[in-house]
Formats: sequence, C-alpha cells, structure tokens
Amino acid sequence: MDGLTGLAAVVMFFALPVAVVGLYTFYRVRKLRTEERLAAMQRGVNIPMEPELSESAKSRRYGILLTAGAVGYMMAFTIVARYEPDAMIAAALGAIPFTLGLGYFLDSTLIRRDSRVS
Repeated sequence: MDGLTGLAAVVMFFALPVAVVGLYTFYRVRKLRTEERLAAMQRGVNIPMEPELSESAKSRRYGILLTAGAVGYMMAFTIVARYEPDAMIAAALGAIPFTLGLGYFLDSTLIRRDSRVS
C-alpha cells in the first residue's frame, strides 16, 4: 500500500498544475471568442447564434456523462480492490452517479415521449 500512496501523491502533484493550465486555457479561449463576436457585431457582421440544446438532449448528455463516469469509477476501484479489499466499498459508491445517469436517461425518454404526444 505504501507504493500506491506514493504513486497517488506524485500523480496529484503533477495533475494539479495541468488542471490549472487547462482551466485557464478554457477561460482564455472563451474570452477570445466573446471578444471576436463583439468586434464582428460592432462592424455590422451578422453572426449566426449557436443553437441551444433541447431539454431532452441536455438530459441525454448528462446521462451519458454520469453513467460513463460511474462505470469508470467503479472499474478503477474494482481493479484497486485486487490489492486492497476495502476498496470495494469505494467502488460501491459508484452506484450513486450511475443511478443518477439512468435517471437522466429516463428523463430524456419521457421528455421526448411528451413532445410527441403534444
């Protein structure tokens, strides 16, 4: 277990700066896009607006992300459980986002069904 703790510490040490740079890059790109759109509007250029996702599409997206994240989380802790049996408790906690993802899939299906009936 000592090697696993050291590995986790090294990964976290290097992951934090990468995450900070990633967040800053996301912010900067978004700011540049906004400035570009504003400059084009000032010159009178007609800029098409990006279409917003429907409520059903948003629910489907959240369902996919939560379910995939939960499955990955549970798989990772199941692999760790081969060396540390108590890790199965952490893997079981992956059921929470998994069921949330399934709920979003159900919500997406119900929204689509209701829009066809109306």
